[in-house]
Amino acid sequence: MHHFSYRDGLLHAEDVPLTRIAEQVGTPCYVYSTATLTRHVRAFADAFSGLDAMICFAMKANGNRAVLRLLTGLGAGVDVVSGGEMALALAAGARADRIVFSGVGKTAAEMTAALEAGVHQINVESEPELEALDAVARGLGTRAPVAIRVNPDVDAATHHKITTGKAENKFGIEWTSARRVFRRAMTLEGIALKGIALHIGSQILDLAPFEAAFLKVRDLVALLRADGVTVERLDLGGGLGVPYRHGDNAPPPPAAYADVVRRTVGDLGCALTIEPGRAIAGNAGVLLSRVIYRKEGVTKAFAIVDAAMNDLMRPALYDAEHEIWPVREAPRDAERALIDVVGPVCESTDTFARDVSLPPLVTEDLIAFMTAGAYGAVMANQYNGRPLVPEVLVDGDRFHVVRRRPTMEEMGSLEDTPPWLE
Repeated sequence: MHHFSYRDGLLHAEDVPLTRIAEQVGTPCYVYSTATLTRHVRAFADAFSGLDAMICFAMKANGNRAVLRLLTGLGAGVDVVSGGEMALALAAGARADRIVFSGVGKTAAEMTAALEAGVHQINVESEPELEALDAVARGLGTRAPVAIRVNPDVDAATHHKITTGKAENKFGIEWTSARRVFRRAMTLEGIALKGIALHIGSQILDLAPFEAAFLKVRDLVALLRADGVTVERLDLGGGLGVPYRHGDNAPPPPAAYADVVRRTVGDLGCALTIEPGRAIAGNAGVLLSRVIYRKEGVTKAFAIVDAAMNDLMRPALYDAEHEIWPVREAPRDAERALIDVVGPVCESTDTFARDVSLPPLVTEDLIAFMTAGAYGAVMANQYNGRPLVPEVLVDGDRFHVVRRRPTMEEMGSLEDTPPWLE
């Protein structure tokens, strides 16, 4: 469910018409709904009620400081994958003891920062990382709270670029090596082993892969405990998907996902960590854009819009398809035609939709790319000298620019000319 709907012929974010945001902020821009973010984080909290479970928002989905402040104010923790994300989460008001530090390539500096901050847990993904973290912790005179991420070799049945739980993926400890690595961790002075972590992928629309992975973890817990290895926590990752297009298979709701957790590992006496990202932020945001030109080709028509692949990378990276809604509602009997919706960047991959059926679009029309709240603004860049787009948070009938568009001077402020070119 989301809080974007037509009222009086105009698409609204909660009680704010998107035309008003376009007029005051300009396009392109991201627009987020407080009501949707709130509803989704509470849906996960309610689903896991009665379990010792911490819901940690996967910050890589949306790193805006206002969004993080909203979610952590509702009780969510944060899952981070870099020192930069950790610093931003702390600056947004996240409690260090509710931060999980994931990621395959943590540096010694990042490990040090995490230990000094007092994070809840560091998820270790390889033997070299385990040894490096042990050395860093001993150097600081402390012990690192660790969960070891295992790779259960489970096919998440998702896009090959966002699967993380197969043996050929770079993530986690290979399944057959897990017991040996856990036993090694128990011998290291700088490691306080807490438990097991896993994450099998993203945009998963079926509960079967989760159940298969969790059952394998259940078996591993029994084996490790028989070896005398501590297993107090299970970090089950995230990955629950969202519907991107009308007619897509509906993903399971958080309550059904939680039922799988209860049925497979809920009786093991472990504290649980759940790390949804897309499922919380995905359809809580849209990318608002304006048509620059309508171009009639020999074989097809194009709507050239002011948003581009640098603003929303998912179509170029993953062949993702976002529904496109005109901001002005078309009459029910309006004729529709096939059109390509493309951006202005000088790349053929700067294409949002091919042969999509839409009402007539002309210059200055506003459109919204739906379900753009996750992996949208956070992946944006300045390719072609295009400024990062603003982000706007709506709450009822009010809105605020929570990240403004930088000036060209600000974009170039990190560069410097060597003296010999002056």
